[in-house]
Amino acid sequence: MHKMSILGVLASTSVLAIALIACGDDGGSKFGDGTDSGTDPTLFEGGFGGGGEGGSTVDSGDPYKNDPPPMYCLLDAGGPAPPPVTGTVDCPSDKNKPGCACDTQDMMAPCWTGLRKNRHLGVCKDGVTTCQKHGELGLTWSECTGEVLPQMGATKGKPACQCFSAGQWKLSNTSPCFYNFGGTDQYAASTVDMGGTAGCQPLPANPTPPPPKPSSDWSTDTVTVDCAGHFKLCYEIKAGNFDMPSAADCSISKVCVEGDYPKENVETKFPNLPAWVGSSTTCANQFVKSGGYGEMTVVGEDILCDKIDDGKGNAFVFNRVKYCPLSCNTNPSDPACMNCQQGGSGMF
Repeated sequence: MHKMSILGVLASTSVLAIALIACGDDGGSKFGDGTDSGTDPTLFEGGFGGGGEGGSTVDSGDPYKNDPPPMYCLLDAGGPAPPPVTGTVDCPSDKNKPGCACDTQDMMAPCWTGLRKNRHLGVCKDGVTTCQKHGELGLTWSECTGEVLPQMGATKGKPACQCFSAGQWKLSNTSPCFYNFGGTDQYAASTVDMGGTAGCQPLPANPTPPPPKPSSDWSTDTVTVDCAGHFKLCYEIKAGNFDMPSAADCSISKVCVEGDYPKENVETKFPNLPAWVGSSTTCANQFVKSGGYGEMTVVGEDILCDKIDDGKGNAFVFNRVKYCPLSCNTNPSDPACMNCQQGGSGMF
């Protein structure tokens, strides 16, 4: 485990600047169904829903109904569309469903009996079918063996087999800086790279509040997701209780990046998170006094034209990052500071 140093930078004789860092480890926060080893549930929370992995039980009814050939959005980002689906509604060419006609005896092929929108996502995987002689004249596909369909009742996460059910948003820096100009108010701003670690941007002599916006971007970042699409990712620092987040928690700063994600399951560079200066001294004061957390959200559209949101059109919260106590700046050997680092990531 890599333990980052905690920075306390004296910017001038009258301004105290302290950089705060997050709790975590180099592996990033584990996120989702909680089955991954190495997860500390006290550090990170949230996810795309419950349910165990696997399972081939689906909701009652015919899973083939209302499953037209897929639409494709954002093809400039995701490349060319797959070949068009041929055959019939009951026996489409892309599924190799049991009982449908096939051409070459004993040939094996991937098969899928569920909905196209769930295929290859989360825990879902194709089965294998074999072209077998059926009666005296025809050949048909056999039972689809080994496929995993969405778990009954699952609405989010790997068991639901939806876009954004597996992946990671990795940020190199999540540290904010708090400036005190000698009074009671705190002013928050993004940190800057100071030789490989995050620190507070030095201020000129005899500065006056608020601090200027830092001269460099806040953080680099990469995205790894199980589906191609166009996504807007936001990181928001809030003052409040990490263990009991509330919609009423005030916001110190919220920065967003947006772009096309062209290929599923490939780590892809996204635009840098820009520099920022907090607009509320009241919220910064509250954070310094009582602590806070970082919140990761996503909204967008995948390549199959499905909306990525909370189900109501709003951004979906997929991770929260716990910041270390301010006491870690003066006592880094405290057990509460063992996992402190300047970066953060949300694995889901």
